Amino acid sequence: MNNITKGIIALIISSLGFSLMSLFVKYSGDLPTVQKAFFRNFVAMLIALVLVIRYKEPLFGKKENQGLLLLRSTLGLIGVILNFYTLDKLVLSDADILNKLSPFFTIILSAMFLKEYIRRFQMTSIIIAFIGAIFIIKPSFESASFDALVGVLGALAAAGAYTVLRVLGDREKFYTVVFYFSGFSTVALLPFFIYNYEPMTGGQLMFLLLAGVAASVGQFGLTIAYSYAPAKEISIFFYTTIIFTAMFSIIFFGEYPDMLSIIGYIIIFAASFYMYMKNLPQKRT
Repeated sequence: MNNITKGIIALIISSLGFSLMSLFVKYSGDLPTVQKAFFRNFVAMLIALVLVIRYKEPLFGKKENQGLLLLRSTLGLIGVILNFYTLDKLVLSDADILNKLSPFFTIILSAMFLKEYIRRFQMTSIIIAFIGAIFIIKPSFESASFDALVGVLGALAAAGAYTVLRVLGDREKFYTVVFYFSGFSTVALLPFFIYNYEPMTGGQLMFLLLAGVAASVGQFGLTIAYSYAPAKEISIFFYTTIIFTAMFSIIFFGEYPDMLSIIGYIIIFAASFYMYMKNLPQKRT
């Protein structure tokens, strides 16, 4: 099995992990978004802590990287909260596909702050993807449109976190970055968690703990996948989350996306596939 195949398998496992996280978060019922985000990060923090201790890495990273780690964690936390809010309000597959706009935002932010050149095909893909998002958002003055826009803002925040990760590069081990982010998020959310806490059933607690485990599988799988192969060669397989979440949405909640949303999915996937194909190295004849 070559590294490309290993990367693809790891990315599909990561996709399943994030899809299960979304399922468990939605299944946990009508609890405050902050409460759900707290448990998701608390569990991930504990899992990352085991790895940091196991490999004897510094818990909070190197001194010179503190600014980047703090910025990455802040943006990541905002992204998680907005994504969880959207999961509560929209059809599961709608919320997931809006979150998948983050790679397109990453290209824009990398151009703005890292001075990376946006190639013509990338700009074409971005425009096409946002046209697809409009089909899902269905702009109006209704609350559903507002909730969808919150999902787009969540993708933007996540893209900001990914852009900072590009700057961090390999300066820190992936489990240190995950522990820092999860630990920061847990501490930042704790006062709001206590203030807004609502009693949970045993089932709700179980689903939130499972969401944290699934999120950890998603995070670690994503990092491992990109250690095997460049993102440009395998990133398209991360969109298998759309398939997983659509299945979960139908099977467990009886939620079916409307025709406009399905058109939006197809357009965004097509934009992603186009960018993926253009990023592949050209074979010489």
